[in-house]
Amino acid sequence: MNLKTNLIFLSIIGFFLSCTTNKQIDLIVYNAKVYTVDSAFTTVEAFAINNGVVVELGDSQDLLNKYDAKEKIDVNGKFIYPGFYDAHAHFFMLAEAMDEVNLVGSKSFDEVLERLKSYAAANPDKKWIVGNGWDQNLWPEQKFPTKDSLDKYFPETPLYLTRVDYHAALVNSKALSKAQLDSSYFVEGGVISINEQGIPDGILIDNAMQLVKNHIPKEQNSALLKILRRAQDSLLAVGLTSIVDAGLTKDQIESLKIFYNEDSLAIRDYAMVAATNESIKEYLRAGTFESDRLTVRSFKLMADGALGSRGACLLHPYHDAPTSGFLLQSPDEFDKIIKKLANSNFQVNTHAIGDSANRIILDTYGKYLKDGKKRRWRIEHAQIIAPNDFDKFKEFQIIPSVQPTHATSDMYWAEERIGPERMKGAYAYNKLLKEYGMLALGSDFPVEHYNPLYGFHAAVARVDKEGFPNGGFQMENAISREHALRGMTIWAAYSCFQEKKRGSIEKGKDADFVILDDDIMKAPNEKLRNIKTLRTVIAGKTEYLNSSN
Repeated sequence: MNLKTNLIFLSIIGFFLSCTTNKQIDLIVYNAKVYTVDSAFTTVEAFAINNGVVVELGDSQDLLNKYDAKEKIDVNGKFIYPGFYDAHAHFFMLAEAMDEVNLVGSKSFDEVLERLKSYAAANPDKKWIVGNGWDQNLWPEQKFPTKDSLDKYFPETPLYLTRVDYHAALVNSKALSKAQLDSSYFVEGGVISINEQGIPDGILIDNAMQLVKNHIPKEQNSALLKILRRAQDSLLAVGLTSIVDAGLTKDQIESLKIFYNEDSLAIRDYAMVAATNESIKEYLRAGTFESDRLTVRSFKLMADGALGSRGACLLHPYHDAPTSGFLLQSPDEFDKIIKKLANSNFQVNTHAIGDSANRIILDTYGKYLKDGKKRRWRIEHAQIIAPNDFDKFKEFQIIPSVQPTHATSDMYWAEERIGPERMKGAYAYNKLLKEYGMLALGSDFPVEHYNPLYGFHAAVARVDKEGFPNGGFQMENAISREHALRGMTIWAAYSCFQEKKRGSIEKGKDADFVILDDDIMKAPNEKLRNIKTLRTVIAGKTEYLNSSN
């Protein structure tokens, strides 16, 4: 064998050895435009995954040559983003709403009644009829309904119907009777509305809602898991891989622990404990909890109600009513709770809508966040901020957790509620972004739709699904597409202390990603809401695959 033949032989051997010694991995995703959402907002063609974690990013052919993958996904030039992260949502409420009477978009109370009658006819065995989504602001007279018509059509079946914001409920006399609620009395942080005769008229606001809700039969765990998995299917189908569950009871959290321990749920859940005296005592004693898919390390406080039901607490009276709203607890009580939590490892997150509620919570946070402490405490919604309070987000390092679709849902009537001056500090997402440097973006589903692209569209275009208003609503507070994508990925993860393991597609991070059929960074505004999710992947495993592709 001559030298030339030897060299050829050795090169052939070397080639086969290199082929057989390629590193074995689980998955290569290639031939794509991958928005990694790393610090430099890098794009790449491909990435490799093993054991649910990204191991390398780069050129498609390089990775295909380097690794021997059990599975390969050729994306055919489509677009990949980190798994979408909803920073403020209500998983249990969405699951329950899917079984309830859908009253969303009803244009009159007569339409509400028709939907209720149709539901009752189709579900004759229901012991309670529960519905959600009515909004008197969509009705001709824009007035709260009362129980009178409900009593006419439903004299024997108790009804509990929540307003679209879940901060008010309409009930009938049978439901009031079940709760033994035959007269009005003071409820801290709530209202039992009455008629001219001083009798409850069926409207319960904020803390008063629980007086009736407590009497609705609860689901058993087997039924609960079924409806949660159905809701999860909807979330996965729009590219959500992580959610923040904003305010859960002990029973709900303990159910989630069981479900996740059994691998019965796939979506990642950052659960906030609904702050009560009992839950604070219980979870401070138990300590924080973290598994691969479930995290419990924060409390959610409720400072006030909602703007639509005039429960948001304002510094000055509403523009259209002689009330300033109300707090759900006293400032002293908030101070006691926040002081207690400040001495723990738990994060503090507070729902605050009105400018008074926001000021009280910002100042109370600031009292315990002096000396540059960065505890990543959050204000949920941060909806109306007084001019002198914006800089407190930066001063005290408080994360604004906002929901862009609230702006485009409320814009039709919000100025009528609060007047033109206060509107300058309302839904001011770009101003909040400039103060803190980040926004955690969510949807508040089921108050709004769970599709994160609806929020993305609202954040950058500031219009509704019809493109109204022409030119956008308060466009000075629109944010860029890059910032919107960061807000629903890496910044949302940061707001939950998870930026080192998810929120971007980088080496060593969880392989959570979504494949879309168009590029949300470049598609025209009017197309954003209709872009389809082709595949949703969590920890390298496909959890949703669009069957039409």
